[in-house]
Amino acid sequence: MSGLLRAGVVSPAGVIAAVRRSERAEELRKAYGVEVFTAAEAARSAETLVITVKPQDMAALLNEIKADVTPEKLVIAHAAEPHLRRAEELLRPVGRVLRIPESQQDAATALSGSGPAYVYFLVEAMVDAGILLGMPRSTALEMVKQAVFGAATMLRDSGEHPVILREAVTSPGGTTINAIRELEKHRVRAAFLAAIEAARDRGRELGGG
Repeated sequence: MSGLLRAGVVSPAGVIAAVRRSERAEELRKAYGVEVFTAAEAARSAETLVITVKPQDMAALLNEIKADVTPEKLVIAHAAEPHLRRAEELLRPVGRVLRIPESQQDAATALSGSGPAYVYFLVEAMVDAGILLGMPRSTALEMVKQAVFGAATMLRDSGEHPVILREAVTSPGGTTINAIRELEKHRVRAAFLAAIEAARDRGRELGGG
């Protein structure tokens, strides 16, 4: 919502939010100047409904709003091609939009939806390493933040495969290759594969519940 408002795709007057907690409603009103109603009231008033709840909460929400969802409303869930294009127009100002087949939704959640948590976990570990090596926490955190930001920017802007980028900073017999050897020795790559697979499996369980 903040991305849409920031990009000018919609104005605060054109947005109705629905939340479960009253304190969250007040936060949204103050921060963005939008109206906050119950889910049923929002469904009754809005032309386009963006449903963003966890899979286990979907059935209850749909049951709450079903009487107010008429055929002319666009619900960003299952949609035909014109609806998909409209959804992309709404989402593109917020970031990059990818169309993912339904069969890959749980994998997308595990990889991208939970992805920031993996990055934060990595940052936390790197900062701890800096402290172990004698750095103040604030200095270690700032250095790691800049390293992650720079690497992500290079990955986005260069168009190169991550293997190529990693090899570019891995000189023969140098510090980086020794660090990579330890990561491989401790099966960090395998741990990530197993972790993301576990997240995918949990997503399936929640969606099925």
